[in-house]
Amino acid sequence: MKLIVEKEPLRRILKWAQRALLACAVILLGYCAFALVDAWTFQRRENLDLDRMLRDRGAASLSTPVAAANGLIGRMEIPRLGLSAIVVEGTGRTALRRGVGHIPGTALPGEAGNVGLSGHRDTFFRPLKDLRTKDEIRFSTLKGDFRYEVESLRVVEPSDVGVLAPSGENVLTLVTCYPFFYIGAAPKRFVVRARQVPPQTLARSSVK
Repeated sequence: MKLIVEKEPLRRILKWAQRALLACAVILLGYCAFALVDAWTFQRRENLDLDRMLRDRGAASLSTPVAAANGLIGRMEIPRLGLSAIVVEGTGRTALRRGVGHIPGTALPGEAGNVGLSGHRDTFFRPLKDLRTKDEIRFSTLKGDFRYEVESLRVVEPSDVGVLAPSGENVLTLVTCYPFFYIGAAPKRFVVRARQVPPQTLARSSVK
């Protein structure tokens, strides 16, 4: 039996399919534009607010909170990579779209223990792919300015939550998805461990 498909209905189907795909593309591009503009606006606004609060920090008492009322914790910087990002409390979708998130349940900057931070591999934490041991990480907060030296880089399974376990030392752990250029949900996690050190003992980066 020979199957006969009329040309006119087929043309209509293809035309509607083309329109549907075009509409999906416009929606996706619109969302990407919104996410980029929203993140840029948030970073700019919170950086200005943080700088203002840091200027006033000297006159504040020791009871100054670690986080601002809006969840702003501070600013993380890796000078060699040119990375600078606002850190906020939580790892929800909005928080990670706009900045780097502090992982609930881990220590806060200035407290003894393991400070955990999470970020997207395709936005704020993309530069981590070029990170090396001995690199310096700076963390400016309302409680003070802290400096860390990278001591290890690891790739682990998503189930390996031990990297965020409490520590008897002041350490900083950065977590993002891996591989960095993977399409879709990445199967691994890239983990950076850094140790808090006095500024004068920071080793110079191995890359000039």
